[in-house]
Amino acid sequence: MPDSQFIENDFLNQIAEIISENISNERFGVSELAREVGMSRSNLLRKVKSLTKLSVSQYISQLRLKHAMEMLKQNSYTVSEVSYKVGFNSTSYFIKCFREYYGYPPGEVGNREITKKTEVKTRKKPNIIVLVSSLFIVVLMAVLFVLKPFSTKIIELEKSIVVLPFINDSNDSTNVYIINGLMESILTNLQKIEDLKVISRTSAEKYRNHSKTITEIAKELNVSYFVEGSGQKIGDQIMLNIQLIEAQTDKHLWAQQYKREAKDIFNLQQEIAKNIADKIEVIITPEEKEQINKIPTEDLVAYDYFLKGLDLMHKGNYESLEEGITWFQKAINRDNKFARAHAGLAISYFFLDAMFAEKKYSEMINNYADKALLLDSKLPQSLIAKALYFINNGENVLALPYLEKALEYNPNSALVINILSDFYVRYIPNTEKYLEYALKGIRLDIAANDSVTASFIYLHISNAFIQSGFVNEAEKYINKSLEYDPNNLYSEYVKAFILYAKNPDLSQIRERLIATLNKDTSRLDVLQEVGKICYFMRDYDNAYKYYKRFVDTKEEQNLDIYRVENSKIGAVYKKAGQLQKAENLLADFKEYAENEKSIYKPLNLAMSFSHSGDTINALKQLEFFSKETNYHYWILLFFEIDPLMDNVRDLPEFKKILAEIESKFWENHERIKATLQKKKLL
Repeated sequence: MPDSQFIENDFLNQIAEIISENISNERFGVSELAREVGMSRSNLLRKVKSLTKLSVSQYISQLRLKHAMEMLKQNSYTVSEVSYKVGFNSTSYFIKCFREYYGYPPGEVGNREITKKTEVKTRKKPNIIVLVSSLFIVVLMAVLFVLKPFSTKIIELEKSIVVLPFINDSNDSTNVYIINGLMESILTNLQKIEDLKVISRTSAEKYRNHSKTITEIAKELNVSYFVEGSGQKIGDQIMLNIQLIEAQTDKHLWAQQYKREAKDIFNLQQEIAKNIADKIEVIITPEEKEQINKIPTEDLVAYDYFLKGLDLMHKGNYESLEEGITWFQKAINRDNKFARAHAGLAISYFFLDAMFAEKKYSEMINNYADKALLLDSKLPQSLIAKALYFINNGENVLALPYLEKALEYNPNSALVINILSDFYVRYIPNTEKYLEYALKGIRLDIAANDSVTASFIYLHISNAFIQSGFVNEAEKYINKSLEYDPNNLYSEYVKAFILYAKNPDLSQIRERLIATLNKDTSRLDVLQEVGKICYFMRDYDNAYKYYKRFVDTKEEQNLDIYRVENSKIGAVYKKAGQLQKAENLLADFKEYAENEKSIYKPLNLAMSFSHSGDTINALKQLEFFSKETNYHYWILLFFEIDPLMDNVRDLPEFKKILAEIESKFWENHERIKATLQKKKLL
């Protein structure tokens, strides 16, 4: 009977030989190998797994990488050539896999071999004088580095890029939409790469007629690489000049002139995007490559119509949207299976409707979105179109899965990210997700906004940060908000609370809030905040003064706002001897608390029970609240000092529950911190 170990080795040698014969064929995978060895796919998977502890695809990948290593050691081929010779159609993906398997990039193979040989020689004949001298040099270099840290420091660039508006070199201004379309398509292809941060078109458009230097733009956009382009269409020929620039040094890393027939426009767009990605060594996964390689339509006339529609849609005004719709419709008339044109129609109709309270185009948005999805369910624009239909129809929750899927296929879509940020603050409140998407949004799109809008964007991010306990980050962004608009009083009074979080001094926060109120005495939000701080300080006379102004104005204008504050206002009115008014306010708060739907219901009920002297139910409700995990930092800062809790504050049970609430908050804070750091947002 043959030795089983011999049979197993023979089998592995057999499949290794087959893989080696097909090593350059990127499509050679599990199914092809099973067919070659005459086994079913499932039997092959089981056998290879039992012999190697690897899946078949992992086994094939490892053999490809081992072949690559041997070729690189010969120093006869470039990394790019080797990647294609061993079946990787993407150099960046090959570099990623090689680094994961060997622990260093393929470009270092030759250097590693030289280093290894040098180490061997040194071990054979150690020289103590050389060793001591080397240590002296290392110490000296360390001292010099400390004294002059910027003279030797190499900054690793983030993989971030902006595609600046392309210049139309033709005297024929009617051709500008083609050049803009090429820029848009290259940008869109780059946006599909998750390993690359791509600044939005709206931010890039700001620099169409700029006089700023690359370094100045880089500072504004916080970006590492620039793509500049110019071109023209002459007859059936497209001529395009592309340059890739490193922002830190203003150095031209790569430049190329392309001359293609118009029928090759899609291959041109794909080629440029891949060339750029290769030059800055970003990773393109096979799935991303598949998305980039999609041909939107076989009809070049339809594509020409589509580019005209897209150019008009980006102008954003009512007349341009209507004109753009006619070109999208012409594109569909030429090619009814053109998914992007259907999506373009749906999105254009959404923006037409967005200008009016009465929605006229919901049915058309839905029809075109459904057709786009039917034609290409992985097209980000198809998914965005369907999400916009639900938002237009007021069914916001139904939009969420389409937005999340669109972001999966286009990780750099500023439109999707900004919609999701708004979604998690307005429709389904979630501080962590709101913060995540808001941070992603400003990285891609902040330059597109005017100073007032930018100020409010930074205000929201600061608010999201402080709600999760990120005090320093909150201060950083609230300062940015005030830099953009020093007159933003919302930011000014939020800053007062952030500074209180850094230094819990009630007198200081009151002074800051009063200074803000004096700038606009009609601000009811600031007015009640001043009253609240006086209440926390147990300065009931001044609390009553501010609260009375607030209540009187609210009643005069018949406003139903800040009901959650009626507990504090009622307690102050009680101290002021306004017993009937106090009773009404406290009863209204209790009704509000009993009918509240948020996670804060038990907390508000606990305050009501405590104030009325029902300590048992107050502690019971606090116990309920302590089961929650995602609540605002303000709870930790102010709940314990709230006079409403005087009846339970000194009880051991209260202190134990409060400690648990605080512990859970910081556990959640650390989890959010780790998530944001992993996603490189913090």
